[in-house]
Amino acid sequence: MSTVAEPVKCLLVDDLPENLVALEALLNSDGLECHQARSGEEALELLLVHEYALALLDVQMPGMDGFELAELMRGSERSRHVPIIFVTAGSGDTARRFRGYEAGAVDFIQKPIEPDILRSKANVFFELYNQRRQIAKQRDSLAAMGLELQAADAQKNRFLAVLAHELRNPIMALVAGLRLLERREGTDAVPEIRSAMNRSLSHMTRLVEDLLDISRIEQGKISLRHEELLLQDVVGFAIETVQPIVDSAGHRLHVSLPDAPVRLRGDHARVTQIVGNLITNAARYTPNGGDIRVTLRTEDRWAKIEIADNGIGIAAEQQGRIFDIFAQVAPDGRMNQDGLGIGLALVKQLVELHGGRILLTRSAPGEGSSFEVWLPLA
Repeated sequence: MSTVAEPVKCLLVDDLPENLVALEALLNSDGLECHQARSGEEALELLLVHEYALALLDVQMPGMDGFELAELMRGSERSRHVPIIFVTAGSGDTARRFRGYEAGAVDFIQKPIEPDILRSKANVFFELYNQRRQIAKQRDSLAAMGLELQAADAQKNRFLAVLAHELRNPIMALVAGLRLLERREGTDAVPEIRSAMNRSLSHMTRLVEDLLDISRIEQGKISLRHEELLLQDVVGFAIETVQPIVDSAGHRLHVSLPDAPVRLRGDHARVTQIVGNLITNAARYTPNGGDIRVTLRTEDRWAKIEIADNGIGIAAEQQGRIFDIFAQVAPDGRMNQDGLGIGLALVKQLVELHGGRILLTRSAPGEGSSFEVWLPLA
């Protein structure tokens, strides 16, 4: 949606209403807003409220004349940078002009006013004002971009530190396992050692695959192998793949699937990954012995998969960031950097590649979270 540019404002000061009307008529153009003041006092009140690109001041006014008004404007931080053009019907002697320039004028215009001269001089200041405004916006934009880059750089450094930690643990476990195998080859401990090494290797493989998936999706290099899927089978297979994680934490998994077949076209491996990652996420952020619910149902032309838990939940102010890459939730429901923080970001992208959407429908610290995945039916 396009936004309407803020108008450029010009201040006209003259004690005679007909002169103010004439000046505004001469300057009238699109994008220009003229404000009229019939005295220096009225002009000062307007200057407190508005920002002006130019002020046209009549020199000879009863009470506060144009020179006195200009001096007051120059003494105020708010109005000291407003260009001033004096409009005068009096003599143009050198002393009078010197006083005007000393008061802060940039130019004089003699009455009767030549319309082309007035418009030409005024347009110079209107254009300068617009340029300053654009430069200020660019400056603010660059400053915001700089802050975003600093935050991204800090996030990248935290991610690399966490990645090193996440990879170091399974690598050290593999090294330790190899040394144990060397010392205990042929004993009953070998199967258990190999099982532990396999778990560490699987963990490393999953980390690397998730990283590669994120990179492929962002580069548009991932492609889905579409086929007709029975969603009950996919959900069941995903549960089988993550069951060890659920069991190791002593969670109770409650699964509700409809009797009628739910079919859609999609990539079996990727839909499995979507469901598996959400269940893994629920298991990770639910204290041992918690409840995780997986529900599948259809609504209109959509399949809805809901994964709910009674875990630590997410603080309200952080819920808008949970699908950002590298974002993580701490035990108090706030964001931290434990783990790589790519699970939900990857799930969101995979869901969208299938033409669906993912929603966080409920979450609160200490009360758990509920996610819904909506996928179009075949």
